[in-house]
Amino acid sequence: MAIVETQKSFDIPKKYKAVIYDKPGTLSTKVEELDTPEPGAGDVLVRITHSGVCHSDLGVMENTWRGLPYPTQPGQVGGHEGVGIVHKLGPGAENGRVKVGDRVGIKWVAYACGACPPCMEGKDGVCFNQKISGYYYPGTFQQYALAPANYVTPIPDALSSEDAAPMLCAGVTTYSALRKSDAKSGQWVVIVGAGGGLGHLATQIGARGMALRIIGIDHGSKEDLVKSCGAEVFLDITKYDDKTIAEEVKKATGGLGSSAVIVCTASNKAYGQALDFLRFGGTLVCVGMPEGDSQPIAKAYPAAMVAMEHNIKGSAVGNQREAMEVLDMAARGIVKTHLRIEKMDNLTEVFQQMSEGKMRGRVVLDLQ
Repeated sequence: MAIVETQKSFDIPKKYKAVIYDKPGTLSTKVEELDTPEPGAGDVLVRITHSGVCHSDLGVMENTWRGLPYPTQPGQVGGHEGVGIVHKLGPGAENGRVKVGDRVGIKWVAYACGACPPCMEGKDGVCFNQKISGYYYPGTFQQYALAPANYVTPIPDALSSEDAAPMLCAGVTTYSALRKSDAKSGQWVVIVGAGGGLGHLATQIGARGMALRIIGIDHGSKEDLVKSCGAEVFLDITKYDDKTIAEEVKKATGGLGSSAVIVCTASNKAYGQALDFLRFGGTLVCVGMPEGDSQPIAKAYPAAMVAMEHNIKGSAVGNQREAMEVLDMAARGIVKTHLRIEKMDNLTEVFQQMSEGKMRGRVVLDLQ
């Protein structure tokens, strides 16, 4: 059950603890004390109690996402799946939809302008003027954070804070990707990286929330997790080469192939395999972002794309509406994050496990 706080005023300390990237470009974090900020115009001050840990945080910290315009700065506070309690309102936020004592979430897109072309079309996940939580904007691996009052996400009362945190990135990202795939209920969808932080949620959302038939692909050690999330078929990626794994997908789908493939893993090899899984008119949805130098998707030959009417779509983190929908799905018990709780002091160790591919499900930091 969620903890509902009814207080309307809180004691706010002058300093608080935060986890920073002390040596960007390497796998290293450090807990430091920072001065508690004052909320400016339109902002709220949130006491963050929980924050999910995402593979994106690892890429930002190690500067392995070459597509980012600048390297991460020393002292950056990472994190973008934060849940906490509003403790103070800035000027102009007093008459908005957020009140002191409300429980809210802070997502990857911490700020969207609401006025650029994507925002005007309800695609605030790709706002042209966005501020990214944990990259040149203070993230959620800290006990207090500022956030725009008009862009924090309300958390349902029936959902605990630790369960809500992963929904703010992993949940909404995969939900949005599945919607973009245009797969219909009863059709086959392949989830690549089905046992990871994003993949195990994508499997549940697809199987239980959208009535899709799921084929999960991942390391064999994650088979039990993937099947418990609703996958009808599991394929151990270590047992097949590019040709035989495509043959197994075709066999499982009655010879046709899947209507969609959602690539949740950060692997160029996975993208190279994915197009061979598709049936005619099928859609590959790109979610996981490979690290290092950018590579084109292998086998995306125009002749084959035309002959099979294949589609390739990119999918960012989803919009505010989709975030609220997937949180509601979790509150109703349709989706449940497989997670473990860690203290902020253990973040470096968590990243090490993530880097080695040993992570099952999600880690959530308890920042209290």
